[in-house]
Amino acid sequence: MDASFRHQKRDIALVWFKRDLRVWDHQPLTAAASQGAVLPIYIVEPDFWKLPDAAARHWRFVAECLTDLQTALANLGQPLMICKGEAVTVLQTLARSFNVTALFSHEETGNGWTYARDQRVRAWCREQGIAWHEVAQHGVKRRLPSRDGWARAWDQKMAERLCKPPALTPLTALDLGAIPTEKDLSLSPDPCPERQSGGRSQGWNALQSFLTERGENYRSDMSNPLKGATSCSRISPYLAWGCLSMREVSQAAEHRRKTLRKEGSKGRWNGALSSFTGRLHWHCHFIQKLEDDPSLEFENLHRAYDGLRPKTPDQTRLTAWATGETGLPFVDACMRSLIATGWLNFRMRAMLMAVASYHLWLDWRATGEHLARSFTDYEPGIHWPQVQMQSGTTGINTIRIYNPVKQGYDQDPTGEFTRRWVPELAEVEDKFLQEPWKSDAAGKILGTRYPLPIVDYLSAAKEAREKIWAVRGGADFKTKAKLISDKHGSRRAGIKMRGQRAK
Repeated sequence: MDASFRHQKRDIALVWFKRDLRVWDHQPLTAAASQGAVLPIYIVEPDFWKLPDAAARHWRFVAECLTDLQTALANLGQPLMICKGEAVTVLQTLARSFNVTALFSHEETGNGWTYARDQRVRAWCREQGIAWHEVAQHGVKRRLPSRDGWARAWDQKMAERLCKPPALTPLTALDLGAIPTEKDLSLSPDPCPERQSGGRSQGWNALQSFLTERGENYRSDMSNPLKGATSCSRISPYLAWGCLSMREVSQAAEHRRKTLRKEGSKGRWNGALSSFTGRLHWHCHFIQKLEDDPSLEFENLHRAYDGLRPKTPDQTRLTAWATGETGLPFVDACMRSLIATGWLNFRMRAMLMAVASYHLWLDWRATGEHLARSFTDYEPGIHWPQVQMQSGTTGINTIRIYNPVKQGYDQDPTGEFTRRWVPELAEVEDKFLQEPWKSDAAGKILGTRYPLPIVDYLSAAKEAREKIWAVRGGADFKTKAKLISDKHGSRRAGIKMRGQRAK
């Protein structure tokens, strides 16, 4: 960091913004401000943005969030300092210019790289005699001894009073730095023309419109990729990057529920809000898995699956899947939509992963990295447990081998979604849209403008099912699965994920 400081060394507390880009309900900021002068910092780490799960669309979203955060902090009295470099090096530079009394931040359940970085920061703080105060970001508990009572603790956490933004003492004569561009970070081109915009104001507007207007049909529309784009909350990127806190979202949903109850509402809203609140629980439930077992990003949860799929993927299949060119129209439509928007509804995310893992028999690590780069709302703690779950390698979840043709007919009965994203098939009849190889109208299209199916999806699914179940029938499989369930399984009664049977 090449910042210049033109003032005498003084006592300050550092507030390190990570994936918590807001000032509302920000406990580290509130706690630090209660002790005296605060310098809020964000560290742009070039090595982080070189990782295989990072993408330019993430950075563009984060940059917009940082612009919003800069304004919010300036209004409190002290603007944000943008630092660029390796975290410990940045902290060392700041410690030479200030008497750093403490470091405040939220706990982060990130990928393996951020875990190792936090270990280095922790060691540096210990060497310098600087206390690092980390605060839980949501309902995830660090060093959790058991899942027993976890759901009750989540409810209690969500009911706590929200923290209001504190007034900050201005620090003068600082070089606050600038938000780097994609070019500055050497990020590869990553067009995402319909991506959601970053920033707390955008997130808050999305939450309010969902709770009062868009969300009424949430329960019935969430599985449909077309309707779900409107009826789903669309706040996932704002939770992933911390523009909104889980607690304020939970309380806003509860407030809306109480308002409807007072109004005597008996319509679809009650079911919609109940389903939505359940998914807020799932958010933290899955992140808790990675918090408890960081190896989930790299290794099969149930090690009996080691060696099941080739670690080096078939590049032809991987490229076809990743670019929406498998010849399976609904799969390709979902992938192309994701590439252009950075978002996809949950059921279709699961289907994309399942098709990659079962029908194309690709290792989840390679396909998981592609999806991580594609999702604007990439949250490692949700992503990697879900990737393994949809690949059948957890040992404790029901195997879901989605039929991509049936899913297309079920979730896109009019063909509007498929035709939008696979316009090559615009003239194919509805009854053959998901199986264009059966249509005479597609004769001149297939193999030229649009590919023939890369696999026979029925026989590929049958072969995959046989291989997976052969592993599940092995010696000691159930014993090890029981240990996994005891550690990672949900204890919350009444919360059950939909679609647990093979589809």
